[in-house]
Amino acid sequence: MSKRHSAKHKLDRRMGENIWGRPKSSVNRRSYGPGQHGQRRKGKLSDYGIQLRAKQKLKGYYGDVTEKQFKRTYFEASRMKGDTGQNLVGLLEQRLDMVVYRAKFAPTIWSARQIVSHGHIRVNGVKCNIASRRVVVGDVISLGDKAKEMALVIEAQGLAEREVPDYVAQDGTDKITFVRVPTLDEVPYPVKMEPNLVVEFYSR
Repeated sequence: MSKRHSAKHKLDRRMGENIWGRPKSSVNRRSYGPGQHGQRRKGKLSDYGIQLRAKQKLKGYYGDVTEKQFKRTYFEASRMKGDTGQNLVGLLEQRLDMVVYRAKFAPTIWSARQIVSHGHIRVNGVKCNIASRRVVVGDVISLGDKAKEMALVIEAQGLAEREVPDYVAQDGTDKITFVRVPTLDEVPYPVKMEPNLVVEFYSR
């Protein structure tokens, strides 16, 4: 399991956007970058800089995905039929921790990963603790018995700041079915994501 080595909201401030749509985000108070010279970093970005930022933003949104994992996912998307950017987003949304987050079983992407790695999630009735596992259409994801009473899960289900998307079908409060792989337009990103720029970045 990869370990986060920096504060997650530093990414918000570096991007100048609240990329997870969280009320606690520091970018709501300070929209400039972190560090001593954050307020002065206003230079114009090169084409490479714009592409790099788009890649960092998309990769950062999915939590503790390493560069190696993200790059491997990109190359897998590039070998699939259709638009590579759309394929990349579809593959990222099929991660088990992301499906748990979309189902509102966890309040944040990091807590979704934690719930999975601690064995509180069932895939088709079988316990799974691999956050990066690929969920396929028709898979049923449910909470374990202990998880149903966890304060973290109860908090997540009461969040008004986001809704369960259409490609995740709810069956009560503790079970969902992954209905289809979403397109970019269906994914409820709080900010604009540009996977086409990510494709350009890796195609250089």
